[in-house]
Amino acid sequence: MKIQNSAFVPGSEPLPAAGAPAPGLWRNRDFLTFWLGETVSLLGTQITALALPLTAIRAFGASDEQVGLLRFLQLAPYLVLALPIGVWSDRVRRRPLMIGANLVRLLLIALVPLLYWLHALDLGLLLAIACAVGTASVAFDVSWMSYVPVLVRSPAHYVEAGAKMGASSSAADVAGPGLAGLLVSALTAPVALVVDACSYALSLVSLLLIRTPEPAPAPGARRHLVRELREGLGWVLGDRVLRALALVGFCCNFSMVTVWTMFLLHAANDLHLAPSALGAVLATASLGGLAGALLSRRVIARFALGRVYLTAQSALLLGPLLIAAAAGPRAVVLGMYVVSFFTTYLGLGVAGVVIVSLRQSLTPQPMMGRMTAAFRTLLFGGGALGGLCAGLLAGRIGAGPALVVAAVASAAVVPALVASPVSRLTSLPEAVPGAEAVPGPR
Repeated sequence: MKIQNSAFVPGSEPLPAAGAPAPGLWRNRDFLTFWLGETVSLLGTQITALALPLTAIRAFGASDEQVGLLRFLQLAPYLVLALPIGVWSDRVRRRPLMIGANLVRLLLIALVPLLYWLHALDLGLLLAIACAVGTASVAFDVSWMSYVPVLVRSPAHYVEAGAKMGASSSAADVAGPGLAGLLVSALTAPVALVVDACSYALSLVSLLLIRTPEPAPAPGARRHLVRELREGLGWVLGDRVLRALALVGFCCNFSMVTVWTMFLLHAANDLHLAPSALGAVLATASLGGLAGALLSRRVIARFALGRVYLTAQSALLLGPLLIAAAAGPRAVVLGMYVVSFFTTYLGLGVAGVVIVSLRQSLTPQPMMGRMTAAFRTLLFGGGALGGLCAGLLAGRIGAGPALVVAAVASAAVVPALVASPVSRLTSLPEAVPGAEAVPGPR
């Protein structure tokens, strides 16, 4: 594999000698810069996740079906564009692509409060902006996971990097909903989106400050979009571990987005929770994700990797059953919802580190963008379909009963999880070399 400018191939340098302590990522300036910018960006994204549907509900009186459609349009670009953008990201340097994606998201999110102030915002335009933001998010998401190994350099630090990124995501899950609820209560939902626009601006600056050289894609024969799409899917579906991660991930995302959307509709329309109270419930529950991300490295080091994955994903899938069991006074019902989401996010916090580490270890750098795109198509595709189904089902039978249906369907996935080859792994596989590889059954 040819590398321009004598830049290293991520993962190509030797691991530390046995018994020698590996220098941690706290001394990696560029990774810390990226991590800070992405942490702030994730916090802003959590604000948008609550503020956009509340804008539709409170400003335009959106129905359950329309809120489900909004959630679908936010994630639908992953179904259509993740694979071709993943192919593109393997042909170019990823940092400029991420910079452009964040600039687009900044401008689009800032457009919502501006149009609202000018009385030019309507539900149709809000749906279009949500879809456009989702399209820019595809470009960023299929790039950042492929870009992190450039900054991390050694597979020995993949789990640490995954744990740090997971902790940021979980911390945003904790702080974001509460902050979003307060901002929506104080400023109205559209105006609260200004904070998200500012978070994208900070993420943009952090990317501009990174100095680690990114290797240019290796020159080679003429490239073909369809062939490279097949290669990306073939790499994921041809490996039994990656295939199992992707299929179970589809089901998990379908479950999580379905339950979250139904809960939002139930809380806003049936329980009549104020935005601040709704944010407090979600923020309290999200402490589970933060705990999971912070504990993940110790748990992975102590127990077999497959057992950790099985336990964490089972918690994620079985957590919604607590919603089905919720009954009694209003305070008890809300408490059961908190425990349910806490259990789900706890499992997600641990499982996420395992999943990302496995994906990075089993994929060579030149295939990383296409692998990530294939996963994004399945994972966010599950989320998009989950949001749409949530709106349709809640509109037909009510958000409360629909939550029970979703919880039972989520639990039905656990037997497939038990049979997964991932659940039988004892440790992280040896990292695949960074050289070009021809995908196929392995």
